Amino acid sequence: MKILSVAIPCYNSESYMEKCIKSILPVGEDVEILIVDDGSQKDRTPQIADSYAARYPGIVKAVHQENGGHGEAVNTGLRNATGLYYKVVDSDDWVNTKGLVKIVQRMKQLEEQGGVDLLLANFVYDKVGAKHKKLMRFTNVFPQDEVFEWDAMKHMHQTQYILMHNIFYRTQMLKDCGLELPKHTFYVDNIFAFQPLVYVKKLYYMDVNLYHYFIGREDQSVNEKVMIGRIDQQIRVNKIMIDVMAAEDFSDKSSKLKKYMTIYLTKIMTVTSIMLILAGTEEALEKKKDVWDYLKEKDPALYKTIHGSLFGIAMNLPGKFGRKCSVGAYKVAQKFVGFN
Repeated sequence: MKILSVAIPCYNSESYMEKCIKSILPVGEDVEILIVDDGSQKDRTPQIADSYAARYPGIVKAVHQENGGHGEAVNTGLRNATGLYYKVVDSDDWVNTKGLVKIVQRMKQLEEQGGVDLLLANFVYDKVGAKHKKLMRFTNVFPQDEVFEWDAMKHMHQTQYILMHNIFYRTQMLKDCGLELPKHTFYVDNIFAFQPLVYVKKLYYMDVNLYHYFIGREDQSVNEKVMIGRIDQQIRVNKIMIDVMAAEDFSDKSSKLKKYMTIYLTKIMTVTSIMLILAGTEEALEKKKDVWDYLKEKDPALYKTIHGSLFGIAMNLPGKFGRKCSVGAYKVAQKFVGFN
């Protein structure tokens, strides 16, 4: 049985997908690499996927599908996964091979103790032109080298967050919780890093700098101009995350988990709001109001918490001057955090 299944969603990715694949291949037979070709037609992505599957039949599997977007590629990877754990690595990103070897070896040891639902590592913002790459590390948040539960988590700073990049979920848990990301929608990695958390009971953190999150392509989904152009997809993801929180009964869950998920949702509300403010049109400002009204309708108590937070206040300052202040705060955060 494979220890780990790694899905690589690919869409016209010929110029960078091989770097991603080659960073995982040396781990060997313990890993299953699922190259999911999401209907690529403009380049040699399908042929590259097939060539690796033919050369490494015990490790690589090529899966071809009609274009369904990043979320459907993740869904397809999960449906085809046979490994005990499931990870997604985007085709323009890559991993530290030695770090992944350490993690897979630790997974084997953990299985002797019954395994965990979520294993976490570190990731690096590999931004083009940046002299110093920003490392997202969690030694101040999670216990190291031991199985723990949510109550053991310490306070997570506003600049820290769990993303798809540093997540290894237990495959069966993901299937059992019914995770199904929406098709033809960008930014669904936020749902992936959010919805399953309420099903996670056992966690493990390794202080390993694993994932290199590449930032810098002009057509990249996290590029500011691209995000504004796709704002309706960001809103869709935002509302799904509101639905997840509003539908969950946290009475039997850790208060620290609820607090973390509230902070995460606050950040997503902030991203949605600032992109709509930057769009600057009356239609965009009306959409911003609609998102906040949606939160208020779905969960008034959660709305009160998020709207009254520092981020909530900053995103809802009245008038043109207030919006200028919001943009100014965003630019400062952008400089220090290092996102696009």
